[in-house]
Amino acid sequence: MLSTTDFRKGLKIEMDDTPYEIVDFMHVKPGKGGAFVRTKLRNLLTGGTVDQTFRSGEKVGKPDLESREIQYLYHDGSAYVFMDMASYDQLMIQDESMKEKGGFLKEGQTIKALIYRGQPIDIDLPAAVSLQVVQTEPGMKGDTVSGGTKPARLETGITVNVPLFINEGDLIKVDTRSGEYLGRE
Repeated sequence: MLSTTDFRKGLKIEMDDTPYEIVDFMHVKPGKGGAFVRTKLRNLLTGGTVDQTFRSGEKVGKPDLESREIQYLYHDGSAYVFMDMASYDQLMIQDESMKEKGGFLKEGQTIKALIYRGQPIDIDLPAAVSLQVVQTEPGMKGDTVSGGTKPARLETGITVNVPLFINEGDLIKVDTRSGEYLGRE
């Protein structure tokens, strides 16, 4: 069991048999009455957020979460298929749960997954990944001072704004949190 004194951003808690992650919290001590904690929680199964208030000292459950190494195999149209590196079982994560994270996965890439009751619910991507540019407008010589950008489609299917000097076939580094261009490899 976890107490409200343990709350911090990123902490995983369980309420009503559903795992949540604390996105934001604030301890409030009004002039009259008891103190309480106002929180914003993200449902780890659906991705939705909810505001919840807890009395100070109230206890909540600790979810049965486990972190495992998995390898990305392929995307079958509606789900991403992974292989558990310990048991070699195949695991699937639906497109709705992955959101924009799927655009940074390359086949054969090994990552950490958050497992809840035997099912993967989230993945931890590295801070940056190297991806190849498969389609963009031709680069222009000497146009590096203007600081302009152009769209480029990468090998995983996502589109990123890149500087004008980037060409097809270039290997670039992309930030997985913001989706921004970081530099050439």
